[in-house]
Order: sequence, then structure tokens, then C-alpha cells
Amino acid sequence: MKAFEEIGKSALRELLIKNWMTHDGTWFYHCLQTVGIEKTNELNKAAIKSLAGIEMGRIRKIFEFTKPRVDNLEELTDFIDAAFRLNIGDFMGATHSFPEKNLLRWEVGDQGCWAYRGVKRLGVIDRYECGVMYRIFCWLDCLGIQYRVSPNEIGCLFHKYGKCAGDIRLFS
Repeated sequence: MKAFEEIGKSALRELLIKNWMTHDGTWFYHCLQTVGIEKTNELNKAAIKSLAGIEMGRIRKIFEFTKPRVDNLEELTDFIDAAFRLNIGDFMGATHSFPEKNLLRWEVGDQGCWAYRGVKRLGVIDRYECGVMYRIFCWLDCLGIQYRVSPNEIGCLFHKYGKCAGDIRLFS
């Protein structure tokens, strides 16, 4: 058996993210069983919105970003990149890039989104409002960043289009 000190940062990060996503999924499941999909979507978004400010505060602290706000797009892209690398596990199959100065592009690999797979198993994918992207939007809101999303959908893109990918145009 390995000692705690022998576990690499990457393996520890993956474990913590998987545990967090498993908690999130079981919470969603039990809400769904108790109150149905419409109320579960509403509660999920409320929880995400409440958590976003706390997450942003913790991310700012761990990366020692002490300024009151992000001042320019280069700072913003560095901050977003750091936040994504900290919170998006390899198992999620999601990538992001900045192909232009103020454009954030995301894509989930062919294996599909972990949330899509889970919600599809629950039988409510056609009415699921994507909490994954909503979390990103709440982060941007907490940072005071204006943005425009394409495609601008609240449902599951993987379910509707067979892939999850899009652009977020950032305005500071």
C-alpha cells in the first residue's frame, strides 16, 4: 500500500474530483426521486449559483490572486485555465482552448459527458438543464465578466446535437 505522501498530485486531484462529481450525481438522483426533474433542475442551479462564489474565492486564494477583479483578458484566460485545470478531471474528457484573444472554446470528447451519461441512465435527459455549463457561467458572473455563449442552450447539448462543444465570447 502506498503512503499518502506517495500519491501524486494528479491521482489525488482525479480522486477528489471523482468523489465530488459522484456526490453531485447522487444528490441529483435523490432530488429527482423526491421532487421530480423540474424542481431538481431548479435546486441544482440554485446550489451551483450559491457554490460559484465560494469556489471562486477559494480558487483566487489557492492561486494567490489578490486583486479585487480581473483587469484584462490575458489575466482572465490565465485564471480560467488555472480554474479548469484544478476542477476538470481527465475522466471528464473535456478540453478548453483560447483560439482567439477573447474566445473560450470547450469540447467534450466522443465518449460523452459524464453528466449526460448519468442523467440519461436516470431517464430524464430530454428535460435536464445542464448544470456543468451553468457552473462555468456562474463562475464568469462571479468574476464580473460579460460573455456571450454559442450555442446558447439550457438543455443537454450532447443529447440534442450528439456532441457538447461551443464558444464563450468574453468581454471585460
